Amino acid sequence: MPSPVGDSTLADVTLPSLGESVTEGIITQWFKKVGDTVARDEPLFEVSTDKVDSEMPSPAAGVLTQILAEEGDTVETGSRVAVIEESGAAPPSASDSDEPRQESVAPVATPSPPSIVAPLADAVNGVVVSPVVRRILADGGVEPSTISGSGPGGSITRRDAERAVLDGPTEEMVVALSNGRRRMGQHMAVSAQVTPHGFVAIEADGAVFAKLDALGRSTRDGVAISDEMLVSLAAVRALAEFEFLNATFAGEQLVVHRTVNLGLVRSVADDGMLVPVVHAAAGLTLRALARRVSELDERVASRHLTTDDLMGGTFTVLGAPSASTLWSEPIIIQPEVAVLSVGAVHEVPVVVTLDGVATVAVGRRVILGLSFDHRICEPVGAAQYLERVGQLLAGLDVEGER
Repeated sequence: MPSPVGDSTLADVTLPSLGESVTEGIITQWFKKVGDTVARDEPLFEVSTDKVDSEMPSPAAGVLTQILAEEGDTVETGSRVAVIEESGAAPPSASDSDEPRQESVAPVATPSPPSIVAPLADAVNGVVVSPVVRRILADGGVEPSTISGSGPGGSITRRDAERAVLDGPTEEMVVALSNGRRRMGQHMAVSAQVTPHGFVAIEADGAVFAKLDALGRSTRDGVAISDEMLVSLAAVRALAEFEFLNATFAGEQLVVHRTVNLGLVRSVADDGMLVPVVHAAAGLTLRALARRVSELDERVASRHLTTDDLMGGTFTVLGAPSASTLWSEPIIIQPEVAVLSVGAVHEVPVVVTLDGVATVAVGRRVILGLSFDHRICEPVGAAQYLERVGQLLAGLDVEGER
């Protein structure tokens, strides 16, 4: 309560009740210092609880003569945290007379301290972090130690926390691109700029993959057979009927190749991707193709590829990047004019007819896509090629060729 002292009235500033079940709060910021004049209801200090941060208004107008709870102190509700001299008279200085004014301020010299529960509670590296700030940061996945607080002494305010969560983590990493990734990026950027890309995709019957599973996914020589190999075999054979896709540009001239040099996209850690080439792929059986691909993959893994292994491609296949990839839309490898992408083989309900009766069964399907150069092909021609690949894929004699 206010109490008269001489010609002045001293008003206690207490921590008010901050809501049901809230019994304490942390003083996070004082907006005034001792000796400052304050107006009634002017924000005097900020308090934080586990529920909210609040600015506390001054209960009186006058001069702030004492601060009894420092920033970072945790105090109980109802505790005295400051004293205001309501007359507006400045507090006595050392040069003032010892007579009447000393009497007016004497009772203020020994105020009872607030009930401080835990000084500098919830501090990170010595910086105060209030419960509400800590909760905001925790919910946003931001570590308090990564934030430079704008409050007194570097304390983290509620606004600091909200801004940090909005902006996301503030830590950054500078990562230098490898030469391989830089070259890949340059090559793809050029292709995207100079080639008028088109793309079509179809869903093809994947029953042949079930046949392969039943026979065993390896050749008689023990070489592994992948879904990509089956599709690549069909893709190479279909090029005999769509020769304009097995071509490269030499300046403004289109060179159509009789020999199919099959490029296969391979992901390489730290270097992006490489495209080793199976030369003279036309005419290969499944067993021969599997052996050639396996040899190339071994050289990719051991980093023993030669220049010849990477040169001369005329048509490229991109296998499914993951087991859940339905399709991808690759950029054409220059100076080629097309690249075929293979989606992951997936099971779907299909309608089959047995003895004239239609029924639903589990079937396998694969999505085949073709990125093509519009200078040599249009969507109709690209779709026709993919449909032919699907037909050849379905008709592969896996047993005879493995």
